[in-house]
Amino acid sequence: MGLRSPSSIDYRFTIRRATADDAELYSRAHVAALHETYAHLMPRAFHEHYDAELPLLTERRRAALANNDVGYWLALDPAGQPVGVVSSGPGRDEDRPDFELHHLYTLSSTHGTGLGQRLLDLAVGSSPAYLWILNENPRAERFYRRNGFQSDGTTALCGPVWHHRPMFRMHRTG
Repeated sequence: MGLRSPSSIDYRFTIRRATADDAELYSRAHVAALHETYAHLMPRAFHEHYDAELPLLTERRRAALANNDVGYWLALDPAGQPVGVVSSGPGRDEDRPDFELHHLYTLSSTHGTGLGQRLLDLAVGSSPAYLWILNENPRAERFYRRNGFQSDGTTALCGPVWHHRPMFRMHRTG
């Protein structure tokens, strides 16, 4: 369902299931991608929070990586540096008990390589699923629409760490 053909995807990135030993790599990649993705939307306090919380986030991630219900994958460049993360598992919304894409982030240096598509295909495949997306993130919205996701009309505000920014839910029936 993705836009790219297999011949146009850059396969130099290694993607593997993350383990508890990957907690620091995963967390560093996740925070770096948050900084890049939301530089234009989020205030400095958001970025400072994630930098300060990185050790705690790493410990939380280590515990989460032991959870077999949720899948976590880590993308590495040829030098072994983390460049992308994805997580998916059972839906957490009461009205959407199906599968959820919890997050998918790639560093901007990988944009246009097909890495995001590979991560989405691995984490969700062509299965019915849903995800939440921050408003004013047109690149991500275009990506998910190309992959069959549509807004289902549900909106919410993020919590205080995310400065109560509006978000909306997208769903794909399969």
